[in-house]
Amino acid sequence: MTRITVYDPAMCCSTGVCGPEVDPKLAQFTGDLDWLKSQGIEVRRFNLAQEPASFVENPAIKAILERSGGDELPAIVVNDTVVSSGRYPGRDELAALAGLNAPRVYVELNVGAEQAAKPSSGCCGGASTRGSKTKSGCC
Repeated sequence: MTRITVYDPAMCCSTGVCGPEVDPKLAQFTGDLDWLKSQGIEVRRFNLAQEPASFVENPAIKAILERSGGDELPAIVVNDTVVSSGRYPGRDELAALAGLNAPRVYVELNVGAEQAAKPSSGCCGGASTRGSKTKSGCC
């Protein structure tokens, strides 16, 4: 079984998803790790501020700390190999690292010029109007 271990820089909590201004990248990454767990992947995550011993117990992570003082964190380890450092990979990359296919959970927003020029029949999307309300009466 694949094991993914994340070595985070020092953060206020275990995921960095706390406080008044949450970094959306951290929130997305936390969700992506939860998705990996739901797919049966073993995921471990260590925060430098809370679990420094875990960083020095791994020779590759200890070398990263000695070399950069933590500037190369986060570090992502798959099984026993550092595969990424200095950034949080997206779901597609995490899935590939774990040997999974990531589902497409977003809607393609590129619309052809002809389609973009056509009026929409949806609420507030270009439906014909009477007075100040649309035909559907929702705006």
